[in-house]
Amino acid sequence: MAPKNDAGSKRKLPSRSKDSTSKKPKFEKRPPPPPPADEDDSISDADDFDDASDQDDEGGVALNGKKDQRNFNGPARPRNGDDQSEKTFERGGQTSRESHQKQKQLAQERKAGKPLADELTRAKKLWERLRRKSHVPKEERDKLVEELFAITTGRMKDFVLKHDAVRVVQTAIKYSTPERRKMIAKELQGTYALLAESRYAKFLIGKLIVEGDNEVRDLIVPEFYGRVRKMINHPEASWILDDIYRGVASKEQKASYFGNDTAPTVELSEILEREPGKRGPIMKYLLDLTNQLIQKKMTGFTMLHDAMYQYYTNVNQGSEEAKEYMEMIKEDENGDLLKNMAFTKYGARLVCLLLAYGTAKDRKQLLKTYKDTFQLMSSDPNGHLIILTAYDTIDDTVLTSKSIITELLGKSEQNEGSNLVLLANDPNAKLTIRYLLEGASKALFDGSRASDLQLLEQIWEIRKTTSKKDPETRRKELVAALSPSLLAAIASSADDLVATSFGCQLVTEALITCVGDKSAALKAVSSTAGGDPNAEPEETGEENDTAATFSSPPHISKFPHGGRMFKTLISGGHFDKASRKVILCDPPLQFADILYPVIKEYVMSWATGPSSFVVVNLLEAGDFSHGSELRKTLKKNKKELEKAATEETPEQKAAREAATADSEAEKGAKKGKKSGAKKERPVGNMGSKLLLEKLN
Repeated sequence: MAPKNDAGSKRKLPSRSKDSTSKKPKFEKRPPPPPPADEDDSISDADDFDDASDQDDEGGVALNGKKDQRNFNGPARPRNGDDQSEKTFERGGQTSRESHQKQKQLAQERKAGKPLADELTRAKKLWERLRRKSHVPKEERDKLVEELFAITTGRMKDFVLKHDAVRVVQTAIKYSTPERRKMIAKELQGTYALLAESRYAKFLIGKLIVEGDNEVRDLIVPEFYGRVRKMINHPEASWILDDIYRGVASKEQKASYFGNDTAPTVELSEILEREPGKRGPIMKYLLDLTNQLIQKKMTGFTMLHDAMYQYYTNVNQGSEEAKEYMEMIKEDENGDLLKNMAFTKYGARLVCLLLAYGTAKDRKQLLKTYKDTFQLMSSDPNGHLIILTAYDTIDDTVLTSKSIITELLGKSEQNEGSNLVLLANDPNAKLTIRYLLEGASKALFDGSRASDLQLLEQIWEIRKTTSKKDPETRRKELVAALSPSLLAAIASSADDLVATSFGCQLVTEALITCVGDKSAALKAVSSTAGGDPNAEPEETGEENDTAATFSSPPHISKFPHGGRMFKTLISGGHFDKASRKVILCDPPLQFADILYPVIKEYVMSWATGPSSFVVVNLLEAGDFSHGSELRKTLKKNKKELEKAATEETPEQKAAREAATADSEAEKGAKKGKKSGAKKERPVGNMGSKLLLEKLN
C-alpha cells in the first residue's frame, strides 16, 4: 500500500529502473547528544518535556500527540569493508542536518513568541522533575510544588487549555492540599464544559473529582446541567459526562443533568404524569436519541441504559411500540449494546424485563448474545441477575443448561472443579449455582439483596402470562442438568471447597438437592475430616523468616462451617421450623456410616472439640449402624467428656477476655449509672454436656 501524506491522499513513490544497482545507503545509529549544562541539574531542559519516554500516570498519551522520533544523521556505513566517502543530501543548498537544525530553531522561536512562554517553559521543567516521584525527596517535592503553584495561580485557565500544559496542572492537583484543590476548582469555574470537550483537558476534570471532596464536586457538576443533549454526541465530552453521572453525581444532580433544579426528577413516569399531553413527543425524542447512539456504537453509557430502562417501563407491553423496541435492541450488530447493559444497574434490569416479556425466539436470541460472557456476568453485581432471570423464564431448559451451566462450570473435569471453587466463594457468582438448589432462600437474599429479590418477584408475576412451564418443573429439570457436573466437581475438589464457609454451604446444598449418584462426592467430603483434630499444622520456612508459613490449614473440625456441614449431612436434610422436624432428601444420604470410619480413631477429639455436635448428631441419626460401638467408646472415655463439659474452652476464654477488655475501656463512660445484672455465659463444651446426658 502506498504511504499517505498528511492530508490523507496517496502520494506516488519515485519509480526505479529495474536494472538499477544503486541501493539505499544505511546509517548507523548515533547516541543522543549529552544534555546541556544547566545551573539546576535536577531539572531537564524544556525540550526534553515533549520527548520524555518514561511516562507516569498523569495521562494516557504523549503531550505532543506523536511518538518519540529521533533522526540519526551519521556517516554512511561502509559496505563490504569498502571505504566510501560520506554522502550528504542537499535541500536548497543545505544538508539535511542543517535543515533540521533550522527547523528546530524556528519552532523554538515560535514557542518563545507565544503568551506565557517563559512561565510555561519553567512549569514544564518543574513537571519533568515532579513526575519522577520515586526520585524526588519529599522536602524537595514540596519546594517544587510551591514554585509550580506560584507560576500557575491566577493563570489556570490559560494553562489547562494548552495541550502540553494541562498535565502540569494535573500534577499540581496530585500534590496539592484540599484547600488548594478547591482554589483550582474555583479558578476554573465556567470552563468545565469546554475542558470536557478537550482531548487532554478532560482528564483534569476527572482528577479534580477523584482527588477533591463534595464541595469540589458541587462546583463542577452544575456546569453540565442541561447540556446532555449537546454533549452526549461529542466524542470526548460524552465519556466524562457519563463518568460524572455514574460515579459522583447525587440523585438531585442527576435530575438536573436532564433539566433544571426547579424540577428535580429523572423519573420518566413522573414527567409523563405531569405532562400527559406531551407523551408522544417525549417518547419519540427519547427513542430517536437512543437509536442515534446505538447506530454510532456509543452503547456503553450508563445514562443511555437508564434512559432505555425508563422508556421500556413506560410503554404498553404487547404494543407495537414495545415490539419495535425489542427489535431495535436485538438488531444491534455484534451485540455490544446487550453486553454493555449487563454490567450496569438499570441495563441489567432492562435485559431481565426483555427476557420476561419476550417470546421464546426473543429469549433464545438474547441468550445467544451472551455466549462466552456468562462467567464474567456471574461475578458482576448486576450481570448475575440476568442469569437468574434466564433460569426463571426460559422454558427450554436444555438450551439454558447448554448455554449457561456448561459455560459456568466448564466442559472438562479439571475446569469444573476450579470453576466451582471460584463460583462458590464469590458473593455474586454463588447465586448462579445455589439459586437452582435453594430457590429464593433467606440465606441467599438477605437484607442487602432486597432489591434483587424485588426484581425476581416482578419477573415471577410477568412469567405467569409469558411462560408455559410450571416453575417447579423448570427448576427440577435444571437441577437434573446441573447435578452431574456439580457432583463431579465436588468429588474432584472437595478439599478446596470445604476450606471456606461459602464452599461448605454449596457442598451441603448440592449433596442434599442434586439427583443421581452421589457416592463419590460423599466419600470425597468425608475424607476431608480425616486426621487428628488436635495436631498442629506443620510449619515451613527458614529460621530468619519474619513470619512462619504453614504447609496445611487447621483441621476442618476447628471451623464452625465445617461442623455445620457435617451435622446437616448426617441429618440427611434441613430442619423445618414449621413442622419441627428434618425434611429428609430422597434417597437418603446415609452419611453417618460414611463419615464414622474416617473419624473413628479420633472420635474423642471430635466429642470434646469445637465440632462436638457432629458426634451428637451421629448418636441421634436413625440410619447410623455403629451407634452401639460409638456409645461404648464414649462411656470408656467418660472422664474426658466430663472434663470438657466443665472446663472453659479456648473460644470461651478468648470471648471472656475480650469482653473484660471492653468493659474496662467503657468504665469511665458508665460511672454513676446503674447497670442490670449480666447474664452469665455457660462454661464448658455444650456438645460434651449433651453426650453425657445421652450416656446416662
